[in-house]
Parts: sequence; structure tokens; C-alpha cells
Amino acid sequence: MKKAIVIGCPGAGKSTFARKLRDRTSLPLYYLDMIWHRADGTNIPREEFDRKLGEIICGKQWIIDGNYLRTLEMRLAACDTVFLLDYPLELCLAGAGERIGKKREDLPWVETELDMEFRQWIVDFPNDQLPRIYDMLEKYRDGRDIYIFRRREDANEYLALPG
Repeated sequence: MKKAIVIGCPGAGKSTFARKLRDRTSLPLYYLDMIWHRADGTNIPREEFDRKLGEIICGKQWIIDGNYLRTLEMRLAACDTVFLLDYPLELCLAGAGERIGKKREDLPWVETELDMEFRQWIVDFPNDQLPRIYDMLEKYRDGRDIYIFRRREDANEYLALPG
């Protein structure tokens, strides 16, 4: 594994998994949320985001954490390993709620609430985003290791395997 992506519903624990994977592999970790969002809550222009993502993808080694469906195919084409955290909705909602008020290295601000729009995006994820992700995974399955975890315990067991 030299180039890995970590995807899944918000609140699933993608960033936590990606950090543990970084610690295990020593691969550089990039959070798409830290690229896209500014600390004031605004976003950088799409062209700038795409340029920065392109620079990362051109690197020899990386872990990229985040969905950003618009650019997922670009990352799938470049990676050798995919980790999809496909957890139950209730677990993702709880995970998103648990991080409220906590400073994180994967987001440029501290979330103070689980706003209704973001909550609804999480609720809609299994029907709106997940089928498209699975379609892309099918398209890019050859030449890649694809790990789909449906329970946190499975992801933790993977991380505990000998290097």
C-alpha cells in the first residue's frame, strides 16, 4: 500500500481510521476537509481544490481522507487501496454527535452543533451517495485492494494485523 483513500458516511470515523492507518504505515495523510474549508467556514474555489488534490495525487505515497464525490473517481484512478467504512446510519449519526465541541486535526474549526442540514446529509448518505460509491468501486476494482468494513470492530481488527 502506497496510495490509499478512506471514504464513508460522515460520522463513521474516517478521520480516526485514517490517523491510525497513518500511524501504522507512516504514509502522509491529507484531509480533504482541511483543503476545501477555510477556518472562517468558507471554501476555496473548486479550481484551487482540484489543483491541490492533483498535486497530492501526483505524489508517490499518501492517504487521502474524505468523500467529496465530485473528485472520487480521480482518487480511485490513482490509488492502490480503498477503505470504505459502510456503517449503520445510527452509528454515523452518533459519531457525528460525539465530535461536537472537540478540536480535531481534520477540520479547521470546532463544530458547535450538529446542524439540521448536515444531519440530513448524513441521513440521506446511504441512498444518495453510497450507491454511487459502490458503482465507482466496481468500475475501479481491478488492480486495487478494496476493504469494506461494516462494523468498527472489523476496521479495528484490520489495523491490529501485523504490518
